[in-house]
Amino acid sequence: MEIFLGLLIIFIACIVIWKACDGFEDASGYLGRNMKGGVKGATIDAIGSSMPELFTTFFFLVIAGDATGFASGIGTTSGSAVFNIMIIPAAVIISVIVLNRKVKYITVNPKVILRDGIALMLAILCLIIFVSEKELTWKHGAFLMSLYVVYVLSLVFIKIDNEGDEHEEYEYEEGEGGRLSALLKLDLSHAIMGNNAMNSSRAWVLLILSTSIVGGACHFLVTGCELLGQGMGWDMYIVALIFAAAATSVPDTIISVKSANNGAYNDAISNALGSNIFDICFALGMPLTVYTLMTGESIKMSGEASEMDFIGQFRIILLFLTFAAMMIFYIGAKRKKLGAKSGYLLILMYVVFIGYTLAYTYNASWMQPFQEVFIDINNFLISLNPFHKA
Repeated sequence: MEIFLGLLIIFIACIVIWKACDGFEDASGYLGRNMKGGVKGATIDAIGSSMPELFTTFFFLVIAGDATGFASGIGTTSGSAVFNIMIIPAAVIISVIVLNRKVKYITVNPKVILRDGIALMLAILCLIIFVSEKELTWKHGAFLMSLYVVYVLSLVFIKIDNEGDEHEEYEYEEGEGGRLSALLKLDLSHAIMGNNAMNSSRAWVLLILSTSIVGGACHFLVTGCELLGQGMGWDMYIVALIFAAAATSVPDTIISVKSANNGAYNDAISNALGSNIFDICFALGMPLTVYTLMTGESIKMSGEASEMDFIGQFRIILLFLTFAAMMIFYIGAKRKKLGAKSGYLLILMYVVFIGYTLAYTYNASWMQPFQEVFIDINNFLISLNPFHKA
């Protein structure tokens, strides 16, 4: 019964998040209509579509508490990051090339890949090296958030054109019919906007309300994950890594696919990369900061060895998979041949990742050597931190 109820709650939460993101996309499309070089995808799209990860991590931390809650937050963020870097670009490629047959290859500016890819790799390395203490305080959270501020500032100073984009002009279709009927259809844009034309003030209202609805849905998402974990006998961070991560990545996927089908290929890819940077820096940093300041207590990560091993090895897996995906994107962008084969390869990599996660869950003997290697690499990187205490 717990499994069925948990899956039902997760499914309903996903639907609400999905529909709320339609409103968010309308608002962000208007506000970012003049941004170039993937900046809209890396900022407005990435931040808004990453609200589920932020809220989910916070609720995990509050509901599960301390190390277990934060480990679940890391599970959500890591799983979501892998989903973003693999499934979102694959969905973009398959939607544009295979399903809609708009182009034979997607062309993305290689400079966008380098800019956001390097920033993402640095964010993951900082997560591993510096946020690895047995006791985490608001200072660790503030450090992560400061990394995102530096990244956003870099977008201002690193100017990149729209090479690769086939941008169509932004258009908002005004609603028809009453607001109540739109609300019953979960058509958030028209429920809030009515039959009015889009402008800046209405776009901001729509953006804020959409994000708030996503946050509310995430509370139920965490509840559903708890029920599912109890029913299946899985640890919370494994449920978070697979189910919560995929569910919270629904907005990123929808927004990227829509951007790509509108010809904004740079925004579609930079949304996936920028979302991961936001997830690592803000979706972990902000809940950590708020929780420790509110409670006046640090988060003690010296719990069970399984939790520490989980956090360590999956951060390294995230680092390796991100690097592999970046190579696929960059090589495809340089050759202007980011095609269907790349999409299928990314999906295969994600399937392997889920297979590894399930094998970890059931303690498969064959994966023990891999776990030891990943944990050793994690420990080596942690040793590079001059402030780390063994």
